[in-house]
Amino acid sequence: MNEELIGEAAAAAARHARYGRLPERIRFEEMTEGVEAGPGDGGRASYDPQSAWKYYSCLALDLGL
Repeated sequence: MNEELIGEAAAAAARHARYGRLPERIRFEEMTEGVEAGPGDGGRASYDPQSAWKYYSCLALDLGL
């Protein structure tokens, strides 16, 4: 039993020597960024039903079916 503990401790020490430690955790607040839309960004975000067909993708239409 004692030999198993020594073997496990040696394996853990070898892993630590090879890989070091895990990187520090990143908080959720550091992962997100809030950006306000400027005056020129409003046209891009709005929905225009008359020109929505330009961005429609359909495999049947692409194949001419």
